[in-house]
Order: sequence, then C-alpha cells, then structure tokens
Amino acid sequence: MLEHRNTPARDPERVVLLGAGGFIGKALNRRLVEARIPTLPLTSSDLDLCAEDAPARLKETLRSGDSLVVLSALTPDRGRGIDTFMKNLKMIENLCAALGDSPCAHVVYFSSDAVYPLGTGLIDEESAAAPTDLYGVMHRSRELMLLQSLRQLCILRPSLIYGADDTHNSYGPNRFRRQAHAEGKIVIGGEGEETRDHVYIDDVASLTHLVLTHQSTGILNLATGNATDFGSVARHVAALFDGEVEVCPTPRKFPITHRSFDTTALLKAFPDFTFTSLEEGLQLAHEGMN
Repeated sequence: MLEHRNTPARDPERVVLLGAGGFIGKALNRRLVEARIPTLPLTSSDLDLCAEDAPARLKETLRSGDSLVVLSALTPDRGRGIDTFMKNLKMIENLCAALGDSPCAHVVYFSSDAVYPLGTGLIDEESAAAPTDLYGVMHRSRELMLLQSLRQLCILRPSLIYGADDTHNSYGPNRFRRQAHAEGKIVIGGEGEETRDHVYIDDVASLTHLVLTHQSTGILNLATGNATDFGSVARHVAALFDGEVEVCPTPRKFPITHRSFDTTALLKAFPDFTFTSLEEGLQLAHEGMN
C-alpha cells in the first residue's frame, strides 16, 4: 500500500534518473520533460554504479531536495549467472553508501513482479515475496537493502512491460512484434496458455510521475488487473500486420504458469488513473515500430 506525503500533489524540486538510457528510463524522462519537471538523466556511461568511486560521485551529484528514481540493473538478457547477480547487488550497496549520511527527499526503486512466485491466486502488495530464480532474488535482495537504509522509499513492482522501444526482446508482445516483422510468423510456447498482466510503457511512466508528485512511500504493483494469455496476445499482434502472420504453437517444454494481480491498492492510490487497453497499446507499439 502507498502513503502520499504530498496532498495535494506537487512537483519535486528535481528528479534524478539512474538508468535513464533504458526502456523505462527513456519513457519516464520524456514524461517528466513534458511535465516541465527539472530532471537529471544519468546513464551507466555517466555514472557506473559498480565502480569504486560511485558513492563519492553520487554524493557530489545529489541534492537534499532531489527525488531519485533507481532503474539501474543488469537484466536477464545481460546474463543470468552469479556474476550478474553480484554486480546488481554492488550497485545498490554503493547507492546505500552514498545515501547513508546524505539522504535525498524521496527514492523510487523499480523492482519486478519476479519477486512473486508463479501460481493461480491473485497477487496483491501483501502477497509474500518468494522469488524462484536469481533475477527475482536479486530484486528482493535490493529491496531489503534499500528498506534497511532508507525511510522515504517507494518500491514499484511492474508486471510485463511492452512498447515500441523495448530492447530486451523478452517473450511476449515485444518479441512477437519483431518475429512477425522479420519472419512473418510468431512462435509461442505450447498453445500460449500462460496468462500474464501486460502494461503499456507510457502507463508505467505516468504512474511513476504520480508517485513522484505525491512523494508516495510503500510498495505498489504496476499491473492492469487484466491477465491475458500469450496465445491471444500473439494473435492480436499478428492481426496488426498487413500480410498474413502465422502464429505457430510448439511442443510444450515447461508447465503452464499464471500470474494475475489484484489492483485494489493502485486504484485506491490513484483513483483517476486509467490504463491503456491491451488492444490500443499493441496498436501504439506497432505504429512506433514502423
């Protein structure tokens, strides 16, 4: 659940984005610039959070009135082993060292719904975080490190995010769109029976903007509350192309899994927010690709 420190909402003095060169970082930076909020976007080339001098450089950069959004992470496409896991923890170790005696006004950490196990029940913010792979364990470990070190902290746990600028090529709308464009077909696991909650990138940016202006603290899942099976998503994507795109099932290698969300907390926190429908979001992503 979230608690809003700013009621009514007001713009932060400045927002510093760590990981501004990534998929979410670029979209959030655009949103904040449109809202005329002073923003300092930093990429890994500007500040390497794994470097030994990272704490000192962060201290020099941050101001006491800043809101800090932490997006920096090595995602699974960059590696799934222990080495990647430890580098991700090092980033937050250095961040906590920088903020320990020089805290800023507000910190927003982007985690992942991978901290929750797969299952049939509805997930909410009170559900147990029990990750089953190193990526989920990494995010949960980073959450705990930040919770131990900071007071004004908001943890966001997004579900599967899609949009035209995604670079990760993860299974789902982003990969399906690229496959359809390059090969004229979409390959799905089994019949695509697994269900997931798919969130359009601009909605993620807009919700983060709301969190920043309300200076919200606590934990919030970023999910629409509408889980859709991958087979249906693939057919939606295929229908957006002028030529015929075949959706190709494959022999199932893994058990069918599901993840669905109860979005009561999100609707309570931001009752006027409306998500982009999956159909509209897929159309926008398709248009952005072309």
